[in-house]
Amino acid sequence: MKKILPLISMCFVLFSFTTADNVPAIINALKTGNAEEVSKYFDNFIDLKLPEKDEIKNVGKTQAGLTFQSFFKDNSIKGFELTSQREMGATMYLAGKLQNAGKGYNITILLKNKDGDRQIITVRIN
Repeated sequence: MKKILPLISMCFVLFSFTTADNVPAIINALKTGNAEEVSKYFDNFIDLKLPEKDEIKNVGKTQAGLTFQSFFKDNSIKGFELTSQREMGATMYLAGKLQNAGKGYNITILLKNKDGDRQIITVRIN
């Protein structure tokens, strides 16, 4: 019994640090220019800001996904370079540069924890 208790507590500690983190999948989808894959991680409603357009608040996941995919296609987004990743409480920020044949675009993504995963709640591109 004395040997089992430490083993059980060690397993509990190890499992408490293991979470299903989809952030690497989001970053990989951005690096490959796959807007459809990124939009799978949108929350049910998000805020979306695109260059030279007004910010859209609380747009549905489907409409936001279509708009996001259209932006990637229209601007020939081919890749992504992560410049900053920071976590504060239940939220996380990703910032970087979307790459295309031109100057590229800066992107900031805000994610929140929801049901054991991270969901994108805000996308700002400028």
